[in-house]
Amino acid sequence: MINNLFNFIDSSPSPFHASENAAKLLSSAGFDEVPSSASWNSNRKSFLKVGGSIVAVSAADKIDPKRIVFNIVGAHTDSPNLRIKPIPDRNSVGYQQLGVEIYGGALLNSWLDRDLGLSGQVCTKEGQVVKRHLFRSDQPLLRVPQLAIHLDRNVNEGLTLDRQNHLTPIWGLGESDNYGFRNFLANLIEVDQKDILSWDAMAHDLTPSSLLGKNQEFYSASRIDNLASCHAAIEALCSLDSLPENTVAVAALFDHEEVGSNSNTGAAGPLLESCLERMMLSFDGSRDDFFAALARSWCISADGAHAVHPNYADRHDPSHKIELNAGPVIKINANVRYATQAEGSAHFQMVCEAADVPTQLYSHRTDLACGSTIGPITATRLGIRVVDVGSAQLSMHSAREMGGSKDPGLLTRSLTSFYQY
Repeated sequence: MINNLFNFIDSSPSPFHASENAAKLLSSAGFDEVPSSASWNSNRKSFLKVGGSIVAVSAADKIDPKRIVFNIVGAHTDSPNLRIKPIPDRNSVGYQQLGVEIYGGALLNSWLDRDLGLSGQVCTKEGQVVKRHLFRSDQPLLRVPQLAIHLDRNVNEGLTLDRQNHLTPIWGLGESDNYGFRNFLANLIEVDQKDILSWDAMAHDLTPSSLLGKNQEFYSASRIDNLASCHAAIEALCSLDSLPENTVAVAALFDHEEVGSNSNTGAAGPLLESCLERMMLSFDGSRDDFFAALARSWCISADGAHAVHPNYADRHDPSHKIELNAGPVIKINANVRYATQAEGSAHFQMVCEAADVPTQLYSHRTDLACGSTIGPITATRLGIRVVDVGSAQLSMHSAREMGGSKDPGLLTRSLTSFYQY
């Protein structure tokens, strides 16, 4: 299980690669792709992929549109990182650099002194048509070197990084023209640079995922938040041999969660709602049947959870000490930063009990600001019951994160049980 997760994470340096790799796993399990501009047929196993997002469905053999229940797992494919600007080429005191913008709530210091590759998508013109190319280079291309302590004697008393000036990576020496990055992309995807119109490009850490600890009780990887949940959702969906009648199991992996989900491929957009309604129509259900189904249905918002940090135990609520390798975490917040309510917490606990999977309950320190997920967005958008859960981890939003090596398997088991419950 853990090696499958490592393969998925290491081959998914961008949201576009994550959705592409999810699509490959689904295709291997017998799912058919539905083009976004085509009619959705009643195939029991289908998926739709748009950019860095994907929605996959597996339906029971027997479906009555007036009794459909959607069991949905939602997660997100994006992670905080450094994104390459539209006009990126810079020169400074003999160095060639690339201008970047910080994407999401990145731990900035974690991007210092790392060998970084580049990945994403490039759009080119071919006649009157725009063509999309995925690209990935695992060559050590970029580095953001930290200032030596001899030039900043107070650095260990508190590091302050200016996003505009201090996070600009180096990638060459000498003077570059204004087309250095464009020329690099052109050579990489083998096109003429004048045909490149635009890109969504980002840096990624090149260290492979690995087991960690004296008994390999931990694992270390980039983008655990939230590719671990994405992989668990897809693995659970692909493992289903059968479903209770009238059940439709859904995995919805969204882009842009880390920046608010407000896009056509984000959880605040229409992607999931339109897919569910199109699926309902393919079973000859009405719009009224669709809204009735939502009222019967459940959504698991699967995202990372905060394990207690041994060096900062005071940053956690003393009654909610979340552990690694102790099972999925049910996340609760009175101000609905997480969507879990009492009924949802009870439902998920019963789901996990049926699979012999332990659960934990999380509440943030009252005097600290709490993060959020796609959970409240999905509940608001669809009017569906949502439970926020996730595997515990450390170093959340770092370029390199850490989790318990048993937790991915426990999360997958719990999601499989949820689909069948």
